[in-house]
Amino acid sequence: MADEKMTKLADPASAIASYLDDLLHTATDSALREEVTVEAPAPEPEPEPPAPTVVAEPAPPEPVTAEPEVEVRHAPEPKPAEQAPVARPDWSEAPFECLIFTVAGLQLAVPLILLGAIHRVEDDSEIRPIPGSPRWYMGMRPDRDQNLRVVDTAEWIMAGRVPENARDNYRFVIRLDNSEWGLACDDVAQSFTLRPDEVRWRSARSKRPWLAGTVIDHMCALIDVRTMADLLVRAEREQHLDLS
Repeated sequence: MADEKMTKLADPASAIASYLDDLLHTATDSALREEVTVEAPAPEPEPEPPAPTVVAEPAPPEPVTAEPEVEVRHAPEPKPAEQAPVARPDWSEAPFECLIFTVAGLQLAVPLILLGAIHRVEDDSEIRPIPGSPRWYMGMRPDRDQNLRVVDTAEWIMAGRVPENARDNYRFVIRLDNSEWGLACDDVAQSFTLRPDEVRWRSARSKRPWLAGTVIDHMCALIDVRTMADLLVRAEREQHLDLS
């Protein structure tokens, strides 16, 4: 029985399902807390026992000296700083075209207005690896118009839960807007129109800032393209990568 349980935990499909559940939970958790607020009633205080009576002998009277009144002013307590909600992307205010692509069995969506290009990968030799680069960086894809820094998307967003040999299934590279970064993926699907009310938008992004929200009907995560590109640029700078 123990061996069977370990086999199930090690199954790539189970790892992907677990990650997707966690992804959707992260995106919807804050919204659900705003919709339903349950306050537990405060417990009634227990009556305190009566204080013991102490009889003291009267003290001799002392002369009373009038003291000047002193006005004490207390400084106002500072109000706690309120955390401003994360602003939704400007393209999310009206219906927009969206493209779904898959990475190691996980569905992701990107708005077409911020999709720079889609490149087909015919051969692994098209992407030139850079020695000493991190696992999430596949290498450089030379192009006539613009060289692309290709990201191993599974390693970038599913670190620690990447199925074995996931990189072998990459067949496309999606360029993020007009940046120099591209996301490697297994497959791309047809585009569709998405209304803003069909997305569970995130109000906070302390975790996975690139996740703008989730499209529940399609069971996929919606990528904030500009934030994703900014995070990749920051990672390149902080890790002192020579990717040129």
